[in-house]
Amino acid sequence: MTGLNKQEPLILFLGDVVIFAITLWLALFLRYGSVPPIDRIQSHFLAFLPLVAIWLVVFFIAGLYERHTLILRSRLPNIVIGAQIANGIVAVAFFYFATYLTIAPKTVLFIYVALAAVAAILWRLYGYPIIGSRSKQRAFLIGQGEEIRELETEVNQNDFYAMKFVSSIDVDKIAGLDIRKDLIEEVYADEVSIIALDTRNPKINPLQPHLYNLVFSNVKFISLHRLYEEIFKRVPLSLVGYEWFLENVSNRSKPVYDALKRIIDVAISLPLLVVPLLSFPFVYIAVKIEDGGPVFIFQTRVGENNRLVKFVKFRTMLFSEDGEWQGRGKENKVTAVGAFLRKTRLDEFPQLWNVLIGDASLVGPRPEFPEPVRRYSEELPYYNVRHMIKPGLSGWAQIYGEHPHHGVDVTKTANKLAYDLYYINNRSLFLDLEIALKTVRILLTFKGK
Repeated sequence: MTGLNKQEPLILFLGDVVIFAITLWLALFLRYGSVPPIDRIQSHFLAFLPLVAIWLVVFFIAGLYERHTLILRSRLPNIVIGAQIANGIVAVAFFYFATYLTIAPKTVLFIYVALAAVAAILWRLYGYPIIGSRSKQRAFLIGQGEEIRELETEVNQNDFYAMKFVSSIDVDKIAGLDIRKDLIEEVYADEVSIIALDTRNPKINPLQPHLYNLVFSNVKFISLHRLYEEIFKRVPLSLVGYEWFLENVSNRSKPVYDALKRIIDVAISLPLLVVPLLSFPFVYIAVKIEDGGPVFIFQTRVGENNRLVKFVKFRTMLFSEDGEWQGRGKENKVTAVGAFLRKTRLDEFPQLWNVLIGDASLVGPRPEFPEPVRRYSEELPYYNVRHMIKPGLSGWAQIYGEHPHHGVDVTKTANKLAYDLYYINNRSLFLDLEIALKTVRILLTFKGK
């Protein structure tokens, strides 16, 4: 129980289905200037039905069924428009190859895609907050740390949540509080029905007897950690301690999941290895013409259980991190061939070999070089927990844009660790599928490089 609307993705999805149906009718009406007859509606609906199914998948990949945080809502028009451009391209290709269809709706398609984009934006900004949310429950926040302020701002400024924090207590200031006046009486006066608190923080111990008495007043207590994780999809590092890891991470063996994931890794990596195999002759010729150096590099990374693993990639720089090839007295820089390989992500494909032989997985925390790992392990508590499972070619942190590419960046890596810990704690085949689909989006849009 977190006070969040668990049906949010379903309501958004059903709303999109209705939108795609209504806007198709409107597109026909605008195209022909009159109410469309039944036979025209039927022929177009049947033709567009498989397209709508694909379009809904594109919406999912674009992140339109994620929790609509303030950050996502600020980018919502751009996300929807980008998804609809992709949907339009898919539709053009579909009608070009679907020669069995009796219609070729060029004008209708253009109107339909535009109307659906506008409707999807309006639905998310104005429709869902009215239809999808219940009356807001009044909540009280007890905790400490910057994540608490972040959580309070997110919930109180976003209409998507069915709760609102009417007050809060910083546990660092409990000693100076009149508990009855500042907590109990305020809970009753503000008609608070939910209290979100950090139960693992020993500083709340003086409050516990008073909080216990509120149980009989139908006040619900929810975990601050769980609420934060459900909203931001990452672990609040400043709120976790050894107890959290003992409860959530230790002994989290998932033999069935691990076996199925290994089967999927092999089944997908084996055919995809055709890509680097087919591209190798062209990459080889281009590299030899440009600088005559080696085509591949082998990078030592930290894998599962801190084991050192050699990852293979197409070389994209003058010399590798350990100074191999043309490193003597030269500035290391991306080669012309390397720039193309990075832009298209072709440099990453040879790592499928590491997946095939079991050193890595398609999905998991991205592996780091040994030296940054040593530094991060010293400065970030619990950093080595991310090495409990196999590293991946793509991960939860990467699809959220958290992956420092150069040098040692403790701040960015801490945020990345928050996402990695969320993945380790919640890993499942469904979460892996979500990461895989969103990785496809990154690949197709050439982002993240």
